[in-house]
Amino acid sequence: MGAFESLRIANTSLGMHQTWLDSLADNIANANTITGTDEDAFQAQMVIARARPDGGVDVAGIAEGDPEGRLVFSPDHPLADADGYVRSPDIDLGSQMSQLVMAQRGFQAAVQVTKTAQDGYNAALQIGRS
Repeated sequence: MGAFESLRIANTSLGMHQTWLDSLADNIANANTITGTDEDAFQAQMVIARARPDGGVDVAGIAEGDPEGRLVFSPDHPLADADGYVRSPDIDLGSQMSQLVMAQRGFQAAVQVTKTAQDGYNAALQIGRS
Protein backbone atom coordinates (compact mmCIF):
# COMPACT_ATOMS: atom_id res chain seq x y z
CA MET A 1 0.00 0.00 0.00
CA GLY A 2 1.36 3.38 -1.01
CA ALA A 3 2.18 6.17 1.39
CA PHE A 4 -1.05 8.07 0.89
CA GLU A 5 -3.30 5.15 -0.04
CA SER A 6 -4.38 4.49 3.55
CA LEU A 7 -5.44 8.13 3.88
CA ARG A 8 -7.44 7.94 0.66
CA ILE A 9 -9.19 4.73 1.71
CA ALA A 10 -9.92 6.13 5.19
CA ASN A 11 -11.30 9.30 3.57
CA THR A 12 -13.78 7.29 1.49
CA SER A 13 -14.82 5.45 4.65
CA LEU A 14 -15.32 8.72 6.52
CA GLY A 15 -17.59 10.02 3.75
CA MET A 16 -19.71 6.87 3.61
CA HIS A 17 -20.04 6.63 7.40
CA GLN A 18 -20.97 10.32 7.64
CA THR A 19 -23.75 9.81 5.10
CA TRP A 20 -24.93 6.74 7.03
CA LEU A 21 -24.91 8.69 10.33
CA ASP A 22 -26.85 11.56 8.72
CA SER A 23 -29.54 9.23 7.37
CA LEU A 24 -29.87 7.42 10.70
CA ALA A 25 -30.20 10.73 12.54
CA ASP A 26 -32.95 11.78 10.14
CA ASN A 27 -34.74 8.44 10.60
CA ILE A 28 -34.56 8.62 14.40
CA ALA A 29 -35.70 12.25 14.46
CA ASN A 30 -38.74 11.38 12.33
CA ALA A 31 -39.66 8.02 13.87
CA ASN A 32 -42.70 9.57 15.56
CA THR A 33 -43.80 11.79 12.67
CA ILE A 34 -47.53 11.27 12.19
CA THR A 35 -49.42 12.07 9.00
CA GLY A 36 -53.00 11.69 7.94
CA THR A 37 -54.07 8.50 6.19
CA ASP A 38 -54.42 10.42 2.92
CA GLU A 39 -50.68 11.27 2.96
CA ASP A 40 -47.49 9.21 2.68
CA ALA A 41 -45.68 8.31 5.89
CA PHE A 42 -42.13 9.52 6.50
CA GLN A 43 -39.84 7.26 4.48
CA ALA A 44 -36.77 5.99 6.29
CA GLN A 45 -33.50 6.33 4.40
CA MET A 46 -31.14 3.37 4.10
CA VAL A 47 -27.62 3.92 2.78
CA ILE A 48 -26.38 1.43 0.21
CA ALA A 49 -22.60 1.07 0.42
CA ARG A 50 -20.46 -0.30 -2.40
CA ALA A 51 -16.85 -1.49 -2.23
CA ARG A 52 -14.52 0.18 -4.71
CA PRO A 53 -11.94 -1.76 -6.70
CA ASP A 54 -9.18 0.37 -5.15
CA GLY A 55 -10.09 -0.66 -1.58
CA GLY A 56 -12.29 2.29 -0.66
CA VAL A 57 -16.03 2.48 -0.21
CA ASP A 58 -18.70 4.64 -1.83
CA VAL A 59 -22.34 5.39 -1.23
CA ALA A 60 -24.03 3.57 -4.10
CA GLY A 61 -27.39 5.10 -3.31
CA ILE A 62 -30.08 5.79 -0.75
CA ALA A 63 -33.04 3.44 -0.57
CA GLU A 64 -36.25 4.77 0.91
CA GLY A 65 -38.69 2.95 3.13
CA ASP A 66 -42.32 2.17 2.46
CA PRO A 67 -44.49 5.30 2.06
CA GLU A 68 -47.45 3.29 3.36
CA GLY A 69 -45.88 3.14 6.82
CA ARG A 70 -48.30 1.63 9.29
CA LEU A 71 -51.77 2.62 10.37
CA VAL A 72 -52.15 3.44 14.05
CA PHE A 73 -55.46 3.77 15.83
CA SER A 74 -55.39 7.18 17.53
CA PRO A 75 -58.89 8.68 17.45
CA ASP A 76 -57.87 11.71 19.58
CA HIS A 77 -55.09 12.79 17.20
CA PRO A 78 -55.98 15.92 15.17
CA LEU A 79 -54.91 14.19 11.93
CA ALA A 80 -57.01 11.07 12.54
CA ASP A 81 -59.39 10.05 9.76
CA ALA A 82 -63.10 9.28 10.27
CA ASP A 83 -62.18 5.78 11.51
CA GLY A 84 -59.64 7.15 14.02
CA TYR A 85 -56.46 6.12 12.18
CA VAL A 86 -53.25 8.02 11.44
CA ARG A 87 -50.21 6.99 9.41
CA SER A 88 -46.91 6.41 11.20
CA PRO A 89 -43.49 5.60 9.67
CA ASP A 90 -42.50 1.94 9.72
CA ILE A 91 -39.24 2.55 11.60
CA ASP A 92 -37.83 0.15 14.19
CA LEU A 93 -35.97 2.36 16.68
CA GLY A 94 -34.03 -0.63 18.07
CA SER A 95 -32.64 -1.39 14.64
CA GLN A 96 -31.87 2.28 13.99
CA MET A 97 -29.99 2.59 17.28
CA SER A 98 -27.99 -0.60 16.58
CA GLN A 99 -27.05 0.73 13.15
CA LEU A 100 -26.12 4.06 14.75
CA VAL A 101 -23.60 2.30 17.01
CA MET A 102 -22.12 0.44 14.00
CA ALA A 103 -21.88 3.63 11.94
CA GLN A 104 -20.22 5.49 14.83
CA ARG A 105 -17.67 2.70 15.32
CA GLY A 106 -16.90 2.65 11.61
CA PHE A 107 -16.43 6.40 11.58
CA GLN A 108 -14.17 6.23 14.65
CA ALA A 109 -12.08 3.47 13.05
CA ALA A 110 -11.56 5.56 9.92
CA VAL A 111 -10.53 8.54 12.06
CA GLN A 112 -8.02 6.35 13.90
CA VAL A 113 -6.53 5.13 10.61
CA THR A 114 -6.15 8.75 9.54
CA LYS A 115 -4.46 9.72 12.82
CA THR A 116 -2.09 6.74 12.68
CA ALA A 117 -1.12 7.52 9.08
CA GLN A 118 -0.52 11.17 9.95
CA ASP A 119 1.68 10.17 12.90
CA GLY A 120 3.70 7.92 10.61
CA TYR A 121 4.15 10.66 8.02
CA ASN A 122 5.18 13.14 10.71
CA ALA A 123 7.74 10.68 12.07
CA ALA A 124 9.13 10.21 8.57
CA LEU A 125 9.43 14.00 8.15
CA GLN A 126 11.30 14.22 11.45
CA ILE A 127 13.81 11.62 10.25
CA GLY A 128 14.48 13.75 7.17
CA ARG A 129 15.16 16.82 9.32
CA SER A 130 17.83 15.15 11.46
